[in-house]
Amino acid sequence: MSGFLARLSARRPWATIGAWVALVSIAAILINTLLTSATTTELTLSGRAESAVASRLIEEEFGVHNPMLEFIVVQSDTLSVDAPAFRHKVESVSSKILSLGRDIVLVSRSYYDTANDALVSVDRMTTVVQVMMAGDFDEATKNVSKVLDVVAESETDDGFRLLVGGAASISYETNELSRHDLEQGERIGLPVALVILLVLFGSVVAALLPIGLAIVSIMVALGLVALIGQAFQLVFFVTMMVSMIGMAVGIDYSLLIVSRFREEMRRGLDKVAAVVRAGETAGRTVQFSGITTVVSLFGMLIVPAAFFQSLGVGAIVVVIVALGATLTLLPATLSLLGSHVDRLRVPLSRRRGRVVDDGESRGLWDVTARLVMKFPIVSILAVGGPMIACTLFYFQIETGINGLDTFPDDARTKEAFFVLEEKLSFGLVNPAQIVIHADLDSPQVQASIARLGSLLAEDARFPIGPTTLRSPSGELVLMNLPLPGEPRSHSTVEAVSAIREEYIPLAFGDVQSDVVVGGETAVTADLFAVVDRYTPIVFGFVLGLSFVVLLFVFRSIVVPVKAVFMNLLSIGTSYGLLVLVFQKGLGTELLGFQHAEVIDVWIPLFLFAVVFGLSMDYHVFLLSRIREQFDRTGNNAEAVAYGLRSTGGLITGAALIMVSVFGAFATGQTIVNQQVGFGLAVAVLLDATLVRSILVPATMEILGRGNWYLPSWLGWLPGVRSKH
Repeated sequence: MSGFLARLSARRPWATIGAWVALVSIAAILINTLLTSATTTELTLSGRAESAVASRLIEEEFGVHNPMLEFIVVQSDTLSVDAPAFRHKVESVSSKILSLGRDIVLVSRSYYDTANDALVSVDRMTTVVQVMMAGDFDEATKNVSKVLDVVAESETDDGFRLLVGGAASISYETNELSRHDLEQGERIGLPVALVILLVLFGSVVAALLPIGLAIVSIMVALGLVALIGQAFQLVFFVTMMVSMIGMAVGIDYSLLIVSRFREEMRRGLDKVAAVVRAGETAGRTVQFSGITTVVSLFGMLIVPAAFFQSLGVGAIVVVIVALGATLTLLPATLSLLGSHVDRLRVPLSRRRGRVVDDGESRGLWDVTARLVMKFPIVSILAVGGPMIACTLFYFQIETGINGLDTFPDDARTKEAFFVLEEKLSFGLVNPAQIVIHADLDSPQVQASIARLGSLLAEDARFPIGPTTLRSPSGELVLMNLPLPGEPRSHSTVEAVSAIREEYIPLAFGDVQSDVVVGGETAVTADLFAVVDRYTPIVFGFVLGLSFVVLLFVFRSIVVPVKAVFMNLLSIGTSYGLLVLVFQKGLGTELLGFQHAEVIDVWIPLFLFAVVFGLSMDYHVFLLSRIREQFDRTGNNAEAVAYGLRSTGGLITGAALIMVSVFGAFATGQTIVNQQVGFGLAVAVLLDATLVRSILVPATMEILGRGNWYLPSWLGWLPGVRSKH
């Protein structure tokens, strides 16, 4: 297929390029008009999760989807809420917010409207204004910026401090921080990648081709994401996933094709023949690498959580688009450029930028391969030992959700969180929603509801008692119970678990009723349970399918087993280093990272799916070259040396580009991006250097011809491996 597409694109270059120009143009329109509505910062699970059931019942019975409440903190160091000036300040701010209109704000309530002491601190120098936003979660997130503007304008030098906290403002600020991290990642990652490509190719034109292809892939993928998001709303992080993965694989795939094309041109082929040959060889490697990556990423779609599925969709779409562009757009462009691909040479570039040699040189990689194969056991112990030692730290991992307390210090919602938590209770912003669906006229049900309220009031974790609201139909009761603390912390999640597993069974016993708990913390608790349940399923799915793909590619049962083990070692080492750096603080200040009590619960599963797929690129490319030489000579040792020296520079360069892209995202302000970027960068770097240059040749030397063992009963497998 890759050779056919390369030949077709090379013979009709302008038609191919025109088709991609049209795709990019359509994608640009879709991005500008639909991308915003396609994404959300709301964390949702499948409809079977208890928190989702609670949310649906509230919406059906009350006609609203979890009313979006914002809290305006008004604080003075000298005045109490009883002072006329304090009242004037609160009413002035409240009036300005209401003037925004009912399409933005529905209700604004303060202590002066309700005389509710729960809205005033014990020292009576801090109060909150409750603001109910109009619309659903995403509409409120979009419109809350106007509330933030009003509050900012109202904070003058009159001695009052004003802050804003709530689900919509937290979501809005999360979006802003993520947008900053995305832009910063691109600003750093692109120039570094360009420098590496200039060193590899020694030519400006050749270096710009992978960058251009990556940008095209990202734009088209974002356009498709915008379309998909109209049917299935995607979590906002999908855009960062598309940019990060698209930049990495777009450059990686095109690097292989451009390198092989230049190599074939130097061997005397004309430009069209060189394009076709590159498609039949490196193109086939890219094709199977892409398939393996997509197979790995499909594991994320198994998890019934919008977050995982969104990341999976974004990554799969951009890999497929990058694969299509590499196999069509790039051959068409190369057929037009021909020898001009080497134009604008970089001064002092060595060997004319030859990153893939002819396999005859005796340079660094050849020396490395022969040294490793001379002492294979020592090599395995020297590299594998420390990697296994790092992996052991994974068993000390503490997973959770890093929340507001890990936001940058100047984040407005973080300040509001600390003030609310100190002076009142952040639980006002984050109530548990206990939904009781039963015969509310039954004395037993009424007694159970009262019993539940008493049990909750006796627990010191709930200093503010629940408020009870009966639905208009009279079939449902909603109890809003404020939860002190950060909404996604372990202690708050444990409090919700206690409500579900202890207090509700105690209160309702055998009484016929359906009682479920919803709210932000309940969603987090359900997410923890989903990750625990589906992690082994995803691991089994990805490992099994990857094994089958590699079995077909190399017609060997040993190669897939080793590939799976090597990738698991890289991922395990990455897990261990995440724990050492972020949890234990090793080198945190030096690297500019935040210390964290937990690794975000979704990151290990995410890293496994992504890294397992990406690292297969290098494995397939290296082993394809080794298998090619082995088929030609039958000499295992020479085949391994040939494979390493003919791909070592290219694999290292490609890995450095990926590391620069992922590392750039690790410089972001949010700890989530720091953990993701660091984990991806470390795993890819280790995999492309220590694993590919030492562990692979060492194990292949020990196994000898056994590397290519295929049981006779599998002899029917077709030969689909890359033919270099």
